[in-house]
Amino acid sequence: MSRSKKRKQLFTNLEVIDAAAKGKTVAKAPDGKVVFLPNAVPGDIVDVQTFKKRKAYYEGKATQFHKLSDKRTTPACEHFGTCGGCKWQNMAYEHQLFYKQKEVTNNLIRIGHIELPEVTPILASREHYFYRNKMEFSFSDSRWLTLEEIQSDKDLGDKNALGFHIPGMWDKILDLNKCHLQADPSNAIRNSVKQFAITNELEFFNTRNQTGLLRTLMIRTSSTGDIMVLIQFFKEDKQKRELLLDYIAETFPEITSLQYVINGKANDTIYDQEVICYKGNDHIFEEMEGLKFKINAKSFYQTNSEQAYELYKLTREFANLKGNELVYDLYTGTGTIAQFVAKKAKKVVGVEAVPDAITAAKENAQFNGIENVEFFVGDMKNVFNQDFINTHGQPDVIITDPPRDGMHKDVVKQILNIAPEKVVYVSCNSATQARDLELMDNMYKVTRVQAVDMFPQTFHVENIVLLEKR
Repeated sequence: MSRSKKRKQLFTNLEVIDAAAKGKTVAKAPDGKVVFLPNAVPGDIVDVQTFKKRKAYYEGKATQFHKLSDKRTTPACEHFGTCGGCKWQNMAYEHQLFYKQKEVTNNLIRIGHIELPEVTPILASREHYFYRNKMEFSFSDSRWLTLEEIQSDKDLGDKNALGFHIPGMWDKILDLNKCHLQADPSNAIRNSVKQFAITNELEFFNTRNQTGLLRTLMIRTSSTGDIMVLIQFFKEDKQKRELLLDYIAETFPEITSLQYVINGKANDTIYDQEVICYKGNDHIFEEMEGLKFKINAKSFYQTNSEQAYELYKLTREFANLKGNELVYDLYTGTGTIAQFVAKKAKKVVGVEAVPDAITAAKENAQFNGIENVEFFVGDMKNVFNQDFINTHGQPDVIITDPPRDGMHKDVVKQILNIAPEKVVYVSCNSATQARDLELMDNMYKVTRVQAVDMFPQTFHVENIVLLEKR
């Protein structure tokens, strides 16, 4: 038997028994090994074609469904299954919450070897769809074709696309009709821009050849009613650029910030590019408990505004400040958490590696009239040292909200050296959070755990942990 045949096997009538990391589900093969599947729901009974064999597990795909799980629901979106955005749309929301909660708890116990208090139930999102305040869409002159389209004899018509990357394919774009992630007028803006560009023969980008005019469209909305639209062009063509931007401004007068970027480099990230304001303001505002946060095209802000408010309220509650504490807010970003807890603290010191974010944090604090916060820029593992502590004081509470990779081990070591009474650890990746908690377990006891669902229909989940000195 050839190696490829050994690797590829067909298993029949397997029951899908659990959900795993990154949105995959789990079945058990006849030999006892785990099989990871991208396209099934716990409770399904399926035939599985494997395409990868490892020492302890297989990776495969469900090819036939003998019984459908009662945990299933009908996906709301016509693009489900092709678009990689909302992998769990076929699972009823209460079951999504169950598996998110389970993943967090399992990670803390299995990876962190942490003794847990009674875990508070996950905080559900009030909105299950149309909850995102920021979306980025890509233009392509050769849209993704489904197998049915390729095999049909019909004229496939226009090949232009404005939508999302197909998972794992950097140059393939799925053309979207209606996306269920961002509220109106997001779909109307995207569809109008696409139609106008086709009618007026504005060339859509070709990633492989690096040709065309239109690269990306970003739409940001806020709870204050502000709307930002940013078009990224591959090259300057004043006539065509103004034609499109004027059309957008006239058709959607509710847009408060219309901007553009000319980006001729190989990748389409705008963080090293000049953003030019065409009409309106170069920013929008988000508001929370009377605090206003100015957001520009490059700003990081939690993409679910409503749940961000719940996340920050819980973070403040976990810190349980009395008014006389010095608080350090690590990975402060644009200082949203720092400003949110400031009224309950004596002073808050925020540290962040991105200079633009710190500039925005200082601006926002000034704008909000908050005088008991200070912000500093630098790589956390370098800045956050003994000299810094000597200069700015010994914190009573540390709040930390690191990126997906978690905290650098030198940062963990420094927290242990400082030994504040409390640490509130906010994480978007409970696996790296658990790894860091294990390093702190000798000194700190986990006294509260609260998962927060920021991203319904996906497998992502935030988690807050309160650590108190043993």
